[in-house]
Formats: sequence, structure tokens, C-alpha cells
Amino acid sequence: MSSIRLYRIIKTFLQFGLDELIPSHLLPWYAKLFRFSLFWLRNKHKDKPSAIRLRLAIESLGPVFVKFGQMLSTRRDLLPDDFASELALLQDQVPAFDGELAKKIILEAIGEEVFNQHFTDFDTQPLASASIAQVHTATLLLDGQSHEVVLKVLRPNITDIILADVKVMSLFAGIVAKLLPDGKRLRPKEVVNEYRKTIIDELDLNREAANAKLLKDNFSQGNASDHILFVPEVYSEFSHANLMVMERIYGIGVGEIETLQQFGVDMKSLAERGVEVFFTQVFRDSFFHADMHPGNVFVDATNPADPTWIAIDFGICGTLNREDKRYLAENFVAFFNRDYRKVAELHVDSGWVPIDTSVDEFEFAIRTVCEPIFNKPLAEISFGQVLVSLFNTARKFNMEVQPQLVLLQKTLLYIEGLGRQLYPQLDLWQTAKPYLENWVKEQMGVKAVFKKIKDNLPFWNEKLPEMPDLVYDYLKLGKESQQQQVLLLNDIKQQNQKNTQKIVYSILVGSITICIAIIIS
Repeated sequence: MSSIRLYRIIKTFLQFGLDELIPSHLLPWYAKLFRFSLFWLRNKHKDKPSAIRLRLAIESLGPVFVKFGQMLSTRRDLLPDDFASELALLQDQVPAFDGELAKKIILEAIGEEVFNQHFTDFDTQPLASASIAQVHTATLLLDGQSHEVVLKVLRPNITDIILADVKVMSLFAGIVAKLLPDGKRLRPKEVVNEYRKTIIDELDLNREAANAKLLKDNFSQGNASDHILFVPEVYSEFSHANLMVMERIYGIGVGEIETLQQFGVDMKSLAERGVEVFFTQVFRDSFFHADMHPGNVFVDATNPADPTWIAIDFGICGTLNREDKRYLAENFVAFFNRDYRKVAELHVDSGWVPIDTSVDEFEFAIRTVCEPIFNKPLAEISFGQVLVSLFNTARKFNMEVQPQLVLLQKTLLYIEGLGRQLYPQLDLWQTAKPYLENWVKEQMGVKAVFKKIKDNLPFWNEKLPEMPDLVYDYLKLGKESQQQQVLLLNDIKQQNQKNTQKIVYSILVGSITICIAIIIS
């Protein structure tokens, strides 16, 4: 990291008064001296609240910090509401880099001969530009057919820039952890490490291509509900770590409410399908798009009465194992039924909180937080905020929230926000409850038992011919083991007899010696 970049970051923080977020009495003398040495850098935004100043500072520092602020805005379990709300306003509007340079990067990735053979109509003017990549349109010639595609290209030297800025973030995170009164609870270092892993994953477009393919396969199984989410085709044969070629999509941005209404889109159906998309990914496929903010979601309004969600940008995806899904589903159902005792027991049984946690105390804490929420009409209750409240309460009982659950929480907040924006009367609880209850029944009912038996039949069928030999070997081993134990016991018995004889002889010799000594004396 260059000293110029570090100075610019410190200058920005001081000019927006972010140093004032740390109480003066907590600063060590050397920190105060350092601050005094930069006396010409003063807070120029004293008239603005702290949360707004933080957002403006992040915006001025560029795309890496903006993306970090966007991620941080989803951690409402760590931030005050005003800070989280302000950071959620961050818009990643990044100037495009030169289109000819983008074409040069593409040619280096796939080769000039391949490019000229398969691509025409390449537009050097980017279709869109974001923090780590930009997109160009072209026509792909493949197997005698032409396809409209987009080419996503990583920004030049973006990896070095990101790693350098993350180092600075980590430095400031350590300072915050030590100096802020609530520094340990905020866990700033862990947050920065989480961000580092997430953004490094986004820098590998091969990973994104694989995520897109898996998501598309999941919604191409011939199920009746497959059409609710469309995932563009990815042409993996042309994809590289810094380049991804994908089918071009046409749709209406999910945030363009007026346009959707002009097309006569069934907004209630669209909102409910958003909920269905989320729960299908999580509880059916255990794999979900974890970055479904308005910039990554579009709507196919070709049939306004039967709208389809379209997803792009698959750099961030999450997975859940069976235990995670069962934990979430049973907790959600328990919440629906306001069974806080069950919620507390599930946390302890699943190991999310220490085994010695008092279930009574934990139940009371959950009830205290959640009961006021349920005094509102169900349609006004935020599903995502209930999940945040659950995590916050559990954290006080030493629960460590897993990364996959943080991604899930973020995605749920996105989906719920979009759903209520599309159709404010959306009763997310009513939409989700039957889905969750059916899933729990499928996992724990009689059908689930038969399904597990059916799934295991090929394995059992393979091992069945070996069973007689396995039983014989086991019994033979048991018999041999028994014989060995008998021999061992006999050896021990004989050794004990020898030891007893030695003791008796020692006593007799000792007694005789004592008697002789007495007679002589």
C-alpha cells in the first residue's frame, strides 16, 4: 500500500470527522499526538450526523470501500440502525475504464484467433460498469448459430488495489477493536476478514460461471415452479479467471416500480414469487444467490400476469447443509407459532449456543425481544428483522453466527425489501409458513423415512452380497478375540500366583531372620 493512498484515506476520515466516533478519553497519548500533528485536517461536515458522514466518506474513497460499506449495511446485528440505513444507500456508480483496454484483456484471455472466429459486433462502449468489472456486448457465433452475449471483464490491476485497501481496512479495524467501547462486540477484524474472502471470491470469474451454471441447473429440473427464476446461459468454454461470457438478458429492473406497473405486471404475484425463489433456493437446493440487491435482479414482463424473476451477477452464493436447513426451518415454524421455548431448545440441541446454556433464561430473552414484534399485524412484521433479533439475542448467549447464516440473513433482507417495495401489503409470513411447514414434514415425517430408505437402497444392494462374509469375519474375529482374552487372563492369573508366592517367601524369610536375631540377642 503506497503512503499516498494511506494518507488520502486518513485525510478523508479526518475531514469527515470519523475520528470523533472514538471518545477522546479512550485515545492513548500517541494517538492524540498523531491527530494533533495533522492539525490542518479538520471536520468539514460538522452539520451532518455521524451516520451520514460515514457514508459520504466511504463514497469518496472509491469502489472498494463502497462495496465494503454495502456489505457492512447488511450487518444490522453489529451496527446501530441509523448507520445501517445510511450505508444501505451506497450506490456503486463507477466510471468505466477504456473499452479498447477491455478488448485487449479479452484477447489476452481467449486469444485473438478464437475471438475473431467466434465474436462479432463487439461494442467498446460498456453496457454497465461496476466496482470490480464492466460489461460489453457482442454477438457469439457458435455451432452455426448466433447468440447475443455480454462479456464481463475484470478491471485491470483490481486485485492489487483491493488487497492494498483491505490491508488498510484491517489496520483501522484493529484500532477500532481496541479503542471503541463496543469494539469487541462489533468484531471489526472478523468483519474485514469476511469481506476479504467475499471479494476475493468475486475476483475469480470462473467461480462465478460455475455458480451460475449450478443455479441454472437447479431451476431446469422440469418442475412446475422452475419458470419463476431465469438464469442466463454461461458459455464456460470462453470463460477465464478475468473474463466471463454470458447470454444477454432483457428485462425491467426490479426497482423500476412505475415501469412494471405501466406494463401491467401482477405485482402481488411478482412479490410472492420473490419469496418462493428464496425459499426454493435455500430449502430445496441448499444453494442460493446471496447478492440479490435491485441492481442484480430484473423482471421478464413478457406475460404480465405470469412474471419471471431474472438474476445476474453470481459472484456471491451461499450453501447450507442439512443441519443448517433443519435449524432454520424449525426455528421459523416455532416463531410462527410463538413457541419461544422450542426456539431456545433448538438452539441448545443444535449446538449453536453452549450446552450449559440455561434454556429458561434463553427463552425469556427471546420472548422479551420477539413478543413486541408479534403484537403487530403479521403483514407489518419484518421477517428479516426477526432473524436479526434472533441472532442478536443468541449472540449474548455466546452464539457464533456462521458465515453462511450471515449471507442468508443478508439475502432475506434483500428479498423482503424488494417484495414489500413491489407489493406493500405482502404478508411474507403467510407466504412462507406453508412452505416451511411442508419442508419440515418432508424431512421428518413417514415420507422422509421411506425416502431415506429408497436413497440408501443402491448402497445396501451393493453391500448385500458381502454380508455373509462380513458376518463370518466379525464372528471369527469375535471368537479369536475371546480366545486371546482367555489366554491373557490365564497369563495374568499365573503372574499373580507367582507374585503371591514371592510375597509369601519374603514374609517367611523375614520372619525367620527376625527370630534368629532375637535368639542371638
